Amino acid sequence: MKFIKYLFVFVTIIALGISMWIYYPQYQIHRMKKHTVEASADTARVSYINYFRNSKASQINHLAIGDSVIRGVGAGQNEDLGDQFSNHLGLQIHKHILFQNEGINGITSSKLMALVQKGRFDEEIKKADIVTINVGGNDILQSVKNQNFQNILQTFDQLQSNFSKNLTGITSRIKMLNPNATIVFLELYNPLNPADKMYPLADNLLPNWNLKIYEVANQSPSSIVVETTKVINGKNQQNLSSDGVHPNSAGYAAISEQMIAQFKHQYRKKAV
Repeated sequence: MKFIKYLFVFVTIIALGISMWIYYPQYQIHRMKKHTVEASADTARVSYINYFRNSKASQINHLAIGDSVIRGVGAGQNEDLGDQFSNHLGLQIHKHILFQNEGINGITSSKLMALVQKGRFDEEIKKADIVTINVGGNDILQSVKNQNFQNILQTFDQLQSNFSKNLTGITSRIKMLNPNATIVFLELYNPLNPADKMYPLADNLLPNWNLKIYEVANQSPSSIVVETTKVINGKNQQNLSSDGVHPNSAGYAAISEQMIAQFKHQYRKKAV
């Protein structure tokens, strides 16, 4: 009986540990989002949309760096995320948006950080009013190739720790060059169909990964995390291109609309 009792306690502890590992990141992300919404009610703050609308500049410069999602793989000509968002933002604030797409297919966060730290985008960053970043998906894709379930779980913590360091390095360089730039991060989304056997694993790991993005953004003034997972997920497969990974034109449009909605309702944290 003692053995059964100890076994029960052991299993209970393991179950609680797994539950905390899965649900704690979701709680933390929810808490950060809730804080942003509550703070936006402060009349002394200004929304991102009003900040750019009231800016004395007649033109807003938008730079996008990152991977194939930034590049616009899966979309038609001029229907990538950056173009759609820039056009939509221009209509909202009645200003010309000059967009520059520096997306690189297949790039990882470590390679992007190396390019940023070497000064590849220095001049563009200095001129940018908005810098949109999407990176990290290729970190995971390269790591899970030919890996089994156990190996994925064993290496995931180190993988996301490295990602967090890289994203922090990218952000720090941008803020050093241009303290007033607004940085727009995109959540990583799960493109898998719910019928896929890997879908539950990806869905459980995703909040842990996205929490790192929110933590980096939370430490950076004038930054915002776009809730990509609201529009690109297992219930919205129509927003994916034929490759099953990248958004299609409609998917990029949905992310763009989510960006605009958050620009309207979230306040801009001032640089110090």
